[in-house]
Amino acid sequence: MTILIFVISLLAAMAIGMPVAMALIVSGLALMFHMGMTDPQIVVQNMWDGANSFPLLAVPFFMLAGEFMNAGGITRRIIHMAMAWVGHLRGGLGFVAIGAAVVMASLSGSAVADTAALAAVLLPMMRQAGYNPYRSGGLIAAGGIIAPIIPPSIGMILYGVAAQVSITKLFIAGIVPGILMGTSLMLTWMFVARKDKIEVAPKQPMGERLRLTIESFWGLMLPVIIIGGLKFGFFTPTEAAVVAAAYSLIVGLFINRELKFSQLYDLMLNAAKTTAVVMFLVAAASVSAWLIAAANMPAQMVELLQPIMDNKTLLILVLMVLVLIVGSALDFAPTILILTPVLVPVLKQAGIDPVYFGVLFIMNNAIGLITPPVGTVLNVVCGVGQMRMGNLMKGIWPFLLAETFVLFLLVLFPELVMAPLRWMTQ
Repeated sequence: MTILIFVISLLAAMAIGMPVAMALIVSGLALMFHMGMTDPQIVVQNMWDGANSFPLLAVPFFMLAGEFMNAGGITRRIIHMAMAWVGHLRGGLGFVAIGAAVVMASLSGSAVADTAALAAVLLPMMRQAGYNPYRSGGLIAAGGIIAPIIPPSIGMILYGVAAQVSITKLFIAGIVPGILMGTSLMLTWMFVARKDKIEVAPKQPMGERLRLTIESFWGLMLPVIIIGGLKFGFFTPTEAAVVAAAYSLIVGLFINRELKFSQLYDLMLNAAKTTAVVMFLVAAASVSAWLIAAANMPAQMVELLQPIMDNKTLLILVLMVLVLIVGSALDFAPTILILTPVLVPVLKQAGIDPVYFGVLFIMNNAIGLITPPVGTVLNVVCGVGQMRMGNLMKGIWPFLLAETFVLFLLVLFPELVMAPLRWMTQ
């Protein structure tokens, strides 16, 4: 009954057009009323406690790093470097999109920001070269959702805080799954791109390739600095976010010289606005999380799943299907913040590593970014490419299937996630 009240109140609030953060507070109040413990102080105190978290300081700094990278020319240089190396292959611009998506994912951690940058640069070029525009848009959208998987990942920070697990371990565990997602897109693109009659760009001489690679050097060094710093304990994930923002600022201002001091206020304001949305969601979700625990909803979930608790693989498959359904209806951050306090106690009861599950959980939520009806990343590509959602869905489905296959491959073979983690943390 408690689960039903929470779900119905949340969906009803969203159905009348209430923002997700406010809907979370309303569902929390509904639970309080049902439990006979209505007290506004509980709401205020939990909102404060939820947002007052040191690890969450990483969110605004990674947002700011993304703004500095785009404005400072780091993103553009990475795209041009990728074009120089693989642009001459058949379907070369598609490989450029995938390669750039993987590299940019290791810089910003924001699917929306990465997708918008890739779509703005590559979609016009792919149209001009004769690529199917809907298939191209679908590829760029599917590549954009690699960003929450490969570190640094804002989604992993949210999950790590909500589940109280190591964000550093989550970052390291996401490397191989992110690379596998990129590989699956490349294999799929090799197959589907044969249908397009496209112009093949001329092969760049080795000197030009090396020149563009050298120009991209400072951007390519950022993921090395972040992963290396985390591996050797030089800084925490929160401090890594500050390093990323400061590094991107210095490179943009003094090395690339494309970032101007006059732009800093607007870039900081954009990062602050995006951060405010995320942090208000975190604060609102903290109210629901506290009441979910008080109402003993995790125990009720364990009871519902008791028949399959002994079969870890089957349990994870069931949870993945549940998350996939919820993630299609809700946006990325709300899904993480709503489901984490419910599912983590189930994992602990079943003896499943919450770091391993966290990687699958974030992958699943990322896939939700390219599935209707919400599909935030789909909307970004539709807006930038001026195309209809229905047409874009026709082009994205092969890539959506490929990434979903990788997700369920990792369910069946958890060592693909955990082995690199054990090696990196030794």
